Amino acid sequence: MFDGREIFYYDSVARERNAIDTREFEPRPEPAVLRLDLLTNEWIAVAAHRQRRAFLPPKELCPLCPTSDGLKTEIADSDFDVVVFENRSPSFAEPAEGWTMADNEGIETEIHQAAGRCEVVVFSDKHEGSFANLSVQQIRTIMEAWRDRTREISKLPYVEQVFIFENRGEEVGVTLNHPHGQIYAYPFITPRTQSMLAAAQDYYDKYKRPLLTDIIDREINDEVRVIAQNEHWIAYVPFAARYPYEIHVAPKEFVPDLVELSAAAADAFPEIAKEVLTRLDGVFGITMAYIAAWHQAPVRVGRDSLGLHWQITSVRRAPGKLKYLAGSESAMGAFIMDLAPEQAAQTLRDVQL
Repeated sequence: MFDGREIFYYDSVARERNAIDTREFEPRPEPAVLRLDLLTNEWIAVAAHRQRRAFLPPKELCPLCPTSDGLKTEIADSDFDVVVFENRSPSFAEPAEGWTMADNEGIETEIHQAAGRCEVVVFSDKHEGSFANLSVQQIRTIMEAWRDRTREISKLPYVEQVFIFENRGEEVGVTLNHPHGQIYAYPFITPRTQSMLAAAQDYYDKYKRPLLTDIIDREINDEVRVIAQNEHWIAYVPFAARYPYEIHVAPKEFVPDLVELSAAAADAFPEIAKEVLTRLDGVFGITMAYIAAWHQAPVRVGRDSLGLHWQITSVRRAPGKLKYLAGSESAMGAFIMDLAPEQAAQTLRDVQL
């Protein structure tokens, strides 16, 4: 790209990609830094340059659309299937040579560079639409991009965890309306994954089988929270959901990450993904804001115990009403649900496709 960032095209058929980014060179922002919150032993990335990133530009100025005669964008070609590129305003980036993760030395813990990688995944060259509206073939291409980037980013020596996600809707902080997702690669294991990893490892040590495998078996046996399934995937409202409309989508065969999915499972994903997101939009007959997050094992630990799955959470609890994370949720991390998971699952199943 014009400032030295990398860009990757993923096409469903062979294409020659030789477009040149002709924008005038601009230096990349100063690296973000990591600070340790000693009260929780959690790393916080401080990326002040992100204040200047694009915020809800109109379609004619969208930086994720293809380049045209009147607009030079992040994507130099005039059309594409799926594109992945390094984020222009990253929270984590390639570190200086010799970088090492700082140790916790109490009050003396140093501020240091936020090593890692941030990428943008553009789902389509069409500005309108959403993931649910994409064709099965397009979603399969996105899946292959996710798998490829997980594989390649996991090779970086300073990356401990690869996180793939999509934010949809201004209610969850979206700043670009073009259908897209992101990839964050961290130099540490995130707090949520640490909790999940500890629970999964304790269960594996006790029962000698993955926790997610037994959770899926319970959902199949109970039936009441299952929304959809096919030969390779199951979608369900979790037994202890945190949000009014929360859906987990998991492969029936345990794998630690996207890279380890079989070809058959990867092929079967688009069908269930489209159904689940279509049902979510059908609950109130409006476009639902959501966060769709891939949870997968870290790069170097928990590969036998922590299983890949896709968590979709919506903050919408009724038309015109959001579930705000108030005192108990925000201050204590203790969630209170206003809707039984079984009720939510029934509502999702009742949507007419």
